[in-house]
Parts: sequence; C-alpha cells; structure tokens
Amino acid sequence: MTIESLRTIRRLPPTLVNQIAAGEVIERPAAAVKELVENAIDAGARRIDVALRDGGRSLIAVVDDGAGMDPEELLLAIERHATSKLPDDDLVRISTLGFRGEALPSIGAVSRLSIASRPRRAAEGWSLSVEGGAVAAPVPAALNHGTRAEVRDLFYATPARLKFLKGERAETQAAVDMVERLAMAHPTLSFTVSDAARTLLRLEAAQGELFDARLARVGAVLGGDFAENALPIEAVREAVRLTGHAALPTLNRATAQAQYLFVNGRPVRDRLLLGAIRGAYADVLPRDRHPILALYLELPPEEVDVNVHPTKAEVRFRDPALVRGLIVSALRHAIAAAGHRASTSVGADTLAAFVTQGGADGPVPMQAPLSRFSGQTSWFQTRGPVRPPSGLAESAAAWQAPIASDLARPSARVEGWGAEAAVQEPAPDHPLGAARAQVHATYIVAQTGDGLVIVDQHAAHERIVYERMKAELLSGTVKSQGLLLPEVVELTEASVDRLAARQAELAGLGLELEPFGPGAVVVRGVPALLGQADVPGLVQDLADALAEWDDARPLTERLAHVCATMACHGSVRAGRRLNAAEMDALLRSMEVTPNAGQCNHGRPTYVELKLADIEKLFQRR
Repeated sequence: MTIESLRTIRRLPPTLVNQIAAGEVIERPAAAVKELVENAIDAGARRIDVALRDGGRSLIAVVDDGAGMDPEELLLAIERHATSKLPDDDLVRISTLGFRGEALPSIGAVSRLSIASRPRRAAEGWSLSVEGGAVAAPVPAALNHGTRAEVRDLFYATPARLKFLKGERAETQAAVDMVERLAMAHPTLSFTVSDAARTLLRLEAAQGELFDARLARVGAVLGGDFAENALPIEAVREAVRLTGHAALPTLNRATAQAQYLFVNGRPVRDRLLLGAIRGAYADVLPRDRHPILALYLELPPEEVDVNVHPTKAEVRFRDPALVRGLIVSALRHAIAAAGHRASTSVGADTLAAFVTQGGADGPVPMQAPLSRFSGQTSWFQTRGPVRPPSGLAESAAAWQAPIASDLARPSARVEGWGAEAAVQEPAPDHPLGAARAQVHATYIVAQTGDGLVIVDQHAAHERIVYERMKAELLSGTVKSQGLLLPEVVELTEASVDRLAARQAELAGLGLELEPFGPGAVVVRGVPALLGQADVPGLVQDLADALAEWDDARPLTERLAHVCATMACHGSVRAGRRLNAAEMDALLRSMEVTPNAGQCNHGRPTYVELKLADIEKLFQRR
C-alpha cells in the first residue's frame, strides 16, 4: 500500500459503517438484549420474554406483544437512522427509550438477525432476515400480534470481537442484570429470561400505585431484606422530582452493583448521580461499603440530554447542581428521619451466628434461616418521616446531663447494681427499652417490650457526640474546654507544620494547639463536648488527615471528617463500666439522635432480637 493511496479520502462501504457503529453500540450480548427490550417497551408491550443460548453468543430471542410492524416498517427498521421515536424530529424532547437509530442495523451487520412481526389488527405477520448486513425481502410469517427478534451467531462477521467476551456465565448474568434494570424502570410490565436449561428470571407485572409497584419490583429483584429495610424517598425541587427507595445504611454491599438509577424511565450509570449518592451516605457508611437503592428521577425532557453516549448509559443535565443537591438532600433527610433504626438483617445475622449444642458431635449450626421480624412494627418502622412519640424528646432531654458529664468525664467510682436499685419495666415509648446489664464492660443489654437490644456503648456514644458536635459547628457555637495541664503531643516535623498552618481553623473548631519545638505540639484546649478526650490520638489522626488531603481548602469543607475524628476520640470507650442511670441515659439519647443506628464509621450501634426468634433458638416455637 502506497502513501498516496493512504491519503485518498473515500466513503466507507455501508456494511463497514454498520460494523463500526455496532462496535460502539453492541459491545457484548447484554447490549443487544438492552436494545431489543427497549424497542419492545417503546412498542407498548405488556409482556417481554428473552431467551439466551451460550450467554447470548449463539442466540438472543426477544418476544413481545407490542404494536408490531407491517412489511414496509420492517424494511425501514433495519436502515440506519430510521425510527418511529421522533415524531416531531425534535432531538431535544426525547420521551422514549430510543433514540440513536443504529441498534437494529448495527446488530444485523455483525450477526444473523431475523425479525418477525404482526400488527394488532393485521391478518398476517411478516418476517425478514439480515445476515452480515445483507437484507433479504420480507416473507409472510405465522405468529401472534407483536414482534419476535432473533439474533444468532453474534459477532460472527467480526470474530475479533468474540475474543473480548467473557465466559458464558458472566455474559448471561450481564444480560439478566440488564433486563432487571429495565424491569425496575417499568414495574407494570412482565419479564422473563431463560436459557436452554431453566428460567433465570420471572417478574410478573406489579399491581397498585406506581410508588408501591416500584418497591414490589425492586424487592422481587433484590430480595426481602431490601423491602423490609427500605426508606421511602420523595422530593421535588423546581421541575425535578425524585422518588424511590433507599436501604438503611446498615444494609449495604461491598460494591455499587445494587445501586439502580433511572432518569425518565431510562436505566443509567451516571457519574454525577453516583457521586451524589456517595456524598449523601458519606456520614453513615464505611468507605469500602456501598448503599443499596433504587432512585427514579423525573424531569422535563428538554432539561436532560439522553443522547450523549452511544449506549445511552450516561446523561447530561442542564442544571447538574440542582439534580445533585436534590439527591443529597432527599437521601440525608430520609436517613435522618429513620432515627436510630437499624437494618433487620443485623439481628438476623446475629441469630444465624448462634449454635445449639449437639451432644457428642459438638455444636450444630442452625439448619434453617430464622424468619424475619414479621408482624413486629414499632413507631420507628412506619413509612414516611419518623418522629418520636409525644414527650419522648422532653424526657430524653433530662438524660442529656448524665451523658454529657458522667460519660464524657469518667467518674472515679462507678455505682453497681445494688439491691436498692429498682428494676424498671420497659416504657412503651422507649423503643430501645430499659437497661438490664452491661456485658464485658462494652455492651449494654436492654429489655424491650417484645425482645432485647444489645448496644455497643462506644459506637452509640460516638454517634451521639458526633451529631451534637456537627450541630454546634454549623451554628457557630463551639465551646472549647481548657486543659488543666496542657498536653504535649510528639509528631513528625511535617505533621507539626501542617497543624500549625491550620491553627486558626482548628481553634474555631474548639481545638487549641500550637507548635512546641520542631517535633511536637502543645494542646491547651479541646471541644467541650469531648470531655476526657484521647488528645494524642485525636491530634495524630487530624495530622494524618491533613497529610492525605494536602490542599488549601478550609477545614469547614471537611466538616464531617473532622467531627467524626473528634467524636471517636471523645466518646465513652469500650471497657468503661457504666451504672444503670448512665446506660439508660445512653439509650434515651440514641432514640432522639439522627442516624443513631450506625456509628460514624458505618457499623451498627445495636442489634435487636425479637422474643419470637429467641424462643425458636430454644425450640419453644
């Protein structure tokens, strides 16, 4: 090939153009499934059945009962940039799951594609085939109304693409996941996915109001744990509406795979939306864990561009700040409204860890999963914003003093459970019950009206201190408690320099320190809420955080992290013995503290065990 021939500009053959387009749109079998199922949804189908063979390599068949096509429409459907989804030729207001106009011709360019269709009122159906881009004439076909699209030998015309596909199981699962996402977006439709051996997915149309139907569909995909622990999300800002459900922070996953996001009925994986979710849960989840949720964003079509990505997986908003702010605000309000509520899966996992003594053969694990806490509903498990019963906040206020003073400043002598101590019955308006004992100087055991609660005293008090400190910082009323004897903390010279550069900002947060030679700082005051804080650990952690951030942004932008660090070093420690009043004070404060179901690091603060499930451990039921 000569240099002159390389410089000659020419048009590519239509078949090669379609194959290039296929590389952009159809990168794996799941992408072909997505395009065909979206076409079926746009055609008004009520039931969609998907069949796969060899992970979609050998066969992808999608059958629907939608509007169907006549012979002329069949021929147009496999031409590039032909569509029924732009009736006004308006690329701004796209209200369907299209449009790019490349899916069917792209699939036909790299596979053996056949489409059979029959309109609802037509006397007969028609079929045509496309093999490697070559189109055959339509022929009559016998079928019910709707459309059947079959894709055989995907990528046979571009064998290099086959080398990049994963194994059969992985490709099959990717296709099932794609159908699940589309099914969540359209809960009133029925879906099935099958392979040669079995039915992989069966979702019948959900009934009732759309909000409830969506929860039923998401629960059918994610399982009963999500439905039991889902927080309703509903918020509106200007013309943007956000609805859906998000799991309690204590029900989470190791990856973000269980985050389902929809924009105007379209499943997306958008970086802006994912970032907003991370920001909303940053306060209540460990860094390596991810929330479970399904969020539906609805806004005018002209406010979002859905045509910026070949596979339509990403979108672009006209006002991204509005969308991000709405998501963060709605999720944080829902989590805060849940109060101290924690996932039921925490208690179930605890019960599953119990073993019964099996005689000579040793412990025998529980053979069957224990039932979830069915039939047990308390004031903090109701739908919508959660508010404590009348008088609970006032009652808890009386207990704040012991928490702030007795717990924050360890007493020289702790009173025990003497004979004179009256044993109080759990009050009905105290969901966390009445303290009964402290185990291993770390865990509080409380009796509730229908079970018991085990509380991690350090994790619980850490959250309480953290929320109070955030409130003080945001209101500008942080009080500093001077140390009777200033404490010298040894650090590296670089750490001292970082802390010295932020000395004024730290003082505004209640931490008063100054350099004390090249390798130490002297701490003269700490936030009053921390009481007897672990000063060396606090200063070292803040120095490490400043080294990690290494930027000039003010610490107020890192408010959550600074508060969490301070709260951790100022909370009642594991191993500290508490008396009855202190334990009850901690429980009452938890009940009126936002996000008290998990500590600042995302771990559960308590485990609730229902009496019915405990009785099953002893075979009383």
